[in-house]
Amino acid sequence: MVTDETAAAGATDDATAVPPPRLAIVGYGGAGREIHGRLAAEAGLPVTAVVTRDPGRRAQAAGDWPGARLLSDLDALVAARRAYDLVVVASPTALHAEHAATLARAEIPFVLDKPIGLDGHQARAVVEEAAATGTPFTVFQNRRWDPEQLTLAGLLDAGDLGDVHTFERRWERWRPTPRQRWKENDPVGGGLLLDLGPHLVDSATQLFGPVESVWAQTRKLTTPTEDDVFLVLQHQAGGGRAASTVGVVSRLWAGSVVGAPGPRTRVLGSAGAYLVTTFEQDASPLEVFDDDAPEGSLGWFTRGRDRRPVPAAPGGHADFYRALGPWLRGEEAAPVDPADAVRTAQVLDAARVSAREGRRVAL
Repeated sequence: MVTDETAAAGATDDATAVPPPRLAIVGYGGAGREIHGRLAAEAGLPVTAVVTRDPGRRAQAAGDWPGARLLSDLDALVAARRAYDLVVVASPTALHAEHAATLARAEIPFVLDKPIGLDGHQARAVVEEAAATGTPFTVFQNRRWDPEQLTLAGLLDAGDLGDVHTFERRWERWRPTPRQRWKENDPVGGGLLLDLGPHLVDSATQLFGPVESVWAQTRKLTTPTEDDVFLVLQHQAGGGRAASTVGVVSRLWAGSVVGAPGPRTRVLGSAGAYLVTTFEQDASPLEVFDDDAPEGSLGWFTRGRDRRPVPAAPGGHADFYRALGPWLRGEEAAPVDPADAVRTAQVLDAARVSAREGRRVAL
C-alpha cells in the first residue's frame, strides 16, 4: 500500500533525481523505430519528437510515444528546439552528412548513426562542422556493446589468448531474395560495405589498433549494391587492447547470399583461440555447438580438440543510451569518439580502391 509518507518520499526522490535526456528521432523506419526507439525505451529515455513524413510511421510513433511531437522535416525539428534535448539521426546513410550539418549549425547536440558520411571526406566535414560550432555529437556504434565483443575484450585484457595474430569476423546471412529497401537498392548510400563495413572495421580497430593497409573484394550478386564483401586489414604491431607483439591481421566478411554461414568470430593467439559459432539466431550449420554451451556462456576457448565455455561479459546495446545523460552533462566522455568514425571511413575508402584496382592499399 502507498501511504502519504511513502508518496511524499517518492516525490522528494523524483525531485532530486536527474531526468534523462529527451530524444528526438529523425527517421522512424527500421533503424529509427526497431533499434533506436527500442533501445531508448529499454534505457528509460523518452522520445518527445519524431521526424517522418510517412503516414504509417507517424501512426507507429504516436502509438509508441504518446504525446511526442510528429514533425515533417528537419527545419520543423530545429524550430521545435524546446521539445527535446538531443537528436538521434537515423535517416538513410546518404542524408547523414546533410542532417548533421544542419544540427551542428543550429548547435543542437546529436547522435549520428553510422556511417557518419558516404566517405572519409564527408566524415571529416561532419566532425569539423560540429567542432567549429562547439556542438556535442557522438556516433551510434552499438556493436561495441555486443556481448561477444565485450567478452572478447575481457579475454584480451586478461591475456588469455597470448599474442593474437589473426582476427576473423563474419556477418553472413542466407537472404537469396533481397529485401526491397534503400539499403539494398540505393547505389550511393546502400550496400554492405557502408551498412555492415563500419561495424566490422570499428570492432577490429577497437580491439587491435590502427590499420596500416587494406585489401578488399566486393561483389554485387543479387542487388545493385555490394552484397558480398571481404576485407583484410593489417594492423600496427602493439595496437589496440590486444597489444600483440605482431601486427594482427583482421579478415572480415559480410554477405547476404551465404547458405552456410561460417563461424561468427574466430580469434587466434599463441595461447589458444576464441570461437563464437553463431550470431543472433541467424540460421547456421554450426548451431550444434550452441546446444553444448552452458547457460551464461558465450563462445569457446579452444586449443585443438580441447575446448571450454567462456562466461559471457555483462552489458548490451542499451548501455550506449544509458551513457548519453552523463555525456551531455559533461560527467563522462562521449560513448563513441567521432574521430574513430573518420578513421573507419578512411579504411572503407581504401577498401573501395583495393576492390576496384585489385591491390593492397596503404593508409
